[in-house]
Amino acid sequence: MSSDAELIGRSLRGDTSAFVEVIRRHETAIGNYLARRVGRQAAEDVLGDVWVAAYESRATYDRSYPEARPWLYGVALNRLRRHWRSEPAEQPAPDLTRLAHDWDPWPAVDARVDVQAPLRRALARLKPEEREVLGLVAWEDLTVAEAGRVLDIPAGTARRLLHQARKALREAPEVAALLQVPTT
Repeated sequence: MSSDAELIGRSLRGDTSAFVEVIRRHETAIGNYLARRVGRQAAEDVLGDVWVAAYESRATYDRSYPEARPWLYGVALNRLRRHWRSEPAEQPAPDLTRLAHDWDPWPAVDARVDVQAPLRRALARLKPEEREVLGLVAWEDLTVAEAGRVLDIPAGTARRLLHQARKALREAPEVAALLQVPTT
């Protein structure tokens, strides 16, 4: 099986199906990454932009790295930033009148908010670069060195940022409260 680097090299020599194989290998991971950041619907549009940008910039890919996934996360992050800059400052509230009259979302929302709100507050207090490294390592399953490549920072810096993020979360009172086991 060819490495991503070999496939990108073949695509540069005119084999367009080789780049399609790179996309096939990584579309689910990159699509999920985008969906967690902007929602499923917007992610589909951004994902298309990611593949166009990756194809157009594939000559810049450092083929000494056999796997292109970290590079693709970097392309996706750049496309996300462009997407966020293009968004209006405020999104209008959705039209709730189209929901079924007997549908009550609040019990499910309450259960999720009880856990998510404190965790979101703790994550929001992290520095943006700490949050990015943590997300890439914890949710995208990248190594710390790969996260550093995505963010264009040295692996040692990524390691330090991850350590700082984990320490800050461990020390956040709301996270500590979530981790306590009830004594009933």
